[in-house]
Amino acid sequence: MLLFVVDDHPLMREAIVMLFRRIAPTARIVEMGSIAAVALKVKEHGTPDIFCLDLKLPDAIDVSGVRKIRTAYPQTPIVVLSASPASDCEALCLEAGADLYVEKSAGATQLTQTFNALLSSEHDFAPQPTLTEKLSRRQIEMLQQLDRGLSNKEIADTLHISEHTVKVHLWRLFRRLEVKSRNQATHWARAQGYL
Repeated sequence: MLLFVVDDHPLMREAIVMLFRRIAPTARIVEMGSIAAVALKVKEHGTPDIFCLDLKLPDAIDVSGVRKIRTAYPQTPIVVLSASPASDCEALCLEAGADLYVEKSAGATQLTQTFNALLSSEHDFAPQPTLTEKLSRRQIEMLQQLDRGLSNKEIADTLHISEHTVKVHLWRLFRRLEVKSRNQATHWARAQGYL
C-alpha cells in the first residue's frame, strides 16, 4: 500500500506518518508539504492508494486542494485530516471530493481507530465486489441504523464504536453501493431486500 501524506507542518506530518507506520507497518509512505509536490511524487512513486491531506496548505485556498487532487486522481480515496472543526469544513470537503474528514484534535486513540478501520485488510481499497455479492454483517448493521434515522453519534453509541469509525464504515458502504447519501443507501437496501 502506498500512502501520500500532504501537510506543510513538518512536526504534524511526522506525527501522522508515525501513526500510519504503527497501524500499517508494511505501507510505503511518501511525505510532502504542498499540492504542487503531488504530481512530482506520483511520477516518482506512482499513484497512491490513499491521500491524507491537510486542508490548509500554502498553495491551496479553502477546499481547492481537495478539488485539485480529486480532479487529477478521481479514483484515489482522499482523507482530509484538519485542525478545523468538522462543523466548519466537513461538508465543504466532502462536497469538493474528499471521502472522509477527520479532526486532528480527535486524539491518537480515535485517529488510530479511524485509520485502522480505513486500512483494515477486509476491504483494503481493492476493487469493489459486485453488488450481487453479500454485504458484510457490519454493512448490514450500518444500513439498519441508517434506516432508523440515527446520527453518526447515535450509531456509534449503539454499536459501541467511535464516531470516526462510523464515518469510515459509512464511507466504505457508500462507495460499495455507489451512492452519495444516507437516503440513497437505504433506498438501495430496500430495493435489494436488505431492509
